[in-house]
Amino acid sequence: MLQTRTSTRTFDSAPPSASSFVAALLEPLLTIVCYLGLAALHDEGIDRPGTVLCLLVFALGFPGVNRFRDRPLNALVDVVVAWGTLLIILGLCAFATDSFRLFSTTVLVQWAFVTPVLHWLAAFAGRAWLRRQAARPDARRAAVVIGAGPLGVRLARALEQERDRGHTFLGFFDDRQSTRLDPAAAGRRLGSLAQVRGFLAEQRVHEVYIALPLSSQPRIGTLLASLQDSTASVYLAPDVFGISIIQGRLQDLGGVPVVGMLETPFTGVNELAKRLSDIVLSSLILLLIAPLMLLIAIGIKLDSPGPVIFRQRRNGLNGEEIVVWKFRSMSTRDDGAQIAQARRGDPRVTRFGAFLRRSSLDELPQFVNVLQGRMSIVGPRPHAVAHNEQYRRLVQAYMLRHKVRPGITGWAQINGLRGETDTLDKMRARVEYDLEYLRNWSIGFDLRIIARTLKLVLFDRHAY
Repeated sequence: MLQTRTSTRTFDSAPPSASSFVAALLEPLLTIVCYLGLAALHDEGIDRPGTVLCLLVFALGFPGVNRFRDRPLNALVDVVVAWGTLLIILGLCAFATDSFRLFSTTVLVQWAFVTPVLHWLAAFAGRAWLRRQAARPDARRAAVVIGAGPLGVRLARALEQERDRGHTFLGFFDDRQSTRLDPAAAGRRLGSLAQVRGFLAEQRVHEVYIALPLSSQPRIGTLLASLQDSTASVYLAPDVFGISIIQGRLQDLGGVPVVGMLETPFTGVNELAKRLSDIVLSSLILLLIAPLMLLIAIGIKLDSPGPVIFRQRRNGLNGEEIVVWKFRSMSTRDDGAQIAQARRGDPRVTRFGAFLRRSSLDELPQFVNVLQGRMSIVGPRPHAVAHNEQYRRLVQAYMLRHKVRPGITGWAQINGLRGETDTLDKMRARVEYDLEYLRNWSIGFDLRIIARTLKLVLFDRHAY
């Protein structure tokens, strides 16, 4: 009796596209060619130590990022942020090794400005090439969507808008009549689910996207079985958009496909990059502000009795309790089961403490917490443990903000949600900004938040 042998490897991540492979090589090569070209133009022979810098750039910049599908403006912003970050890293390395004097300042300055222009031009050219390839008649791929709900409509719009992928959207299949469908889908219904197989047999359809709700699992199973009789590629898009997804990703767990719904953005290389940036930036900042912190400590001692540093319990990464430091700005040191948030005109705030809170200088000791690994420079602001216990029961997805280390500043704070959250709506808004940060984190996003924080600290007079 013959037995069917089942492979243990049933699930693989999508292989990189040809454009991703080209982009991975093109960006670092352009970086090196640009430097060598400028060095030759200024008669700075490549036998000079500049060659070492070139190799270092290649190591740090490889592989390049595929921006061929980005819109020109988005690609420009990404290129500037990525290149700026790389220049900061190289600058810190050169400063630490005192190697600036070994290179031609003229070549370095021109290289710093010309290279991102070449990267953007490469992204622009790659986008134009992809669109030209996708416009060829033999490259078009006919696609249908099964399920004309909100998710199906989103899929259809994506298929029509991303022209560089070469899709031709034909229409929807849904068991409901056109009068019951979303207006955007009503006029494009091709038939019921029972008619899908016949349509695929008659038409040259390349791709089928199943966008049915999770409650339709039995129908999805039947549908997948029937679609095995066609040559179309079939994709399942789970309708999970009613859930607050954080860093959703697809993983392979022993051959079983697992969809990550609520995940931290700081895993693997991202975790290393985040921690290194925290250590480097907080160390430099502490060196610069050490004299200022000494003056503040003296001011606190002269202004009111009590310790200079105020320690308060907070919930940190994964909800674990941590101790956060601040310069004391109040006459009391509340840290119990019930804590009243500071408000404008709060009598507990000392005269010098009012100045510290207005200027955010009371937060400076938290850079030590960053070095300790308790906090990050950018992240959701930590709330008192008592406040966490209160709001976790009132605000949906509140505790998800603890999937990362709390920050000295955050996306919510630079969007006007600093200080007291005296209404439940304000706390909900703060949590939503925190979750948006988790969904969209990048080093560039962190640098953007830090820059806007500096602007607020210098010019905002609404803190208290």
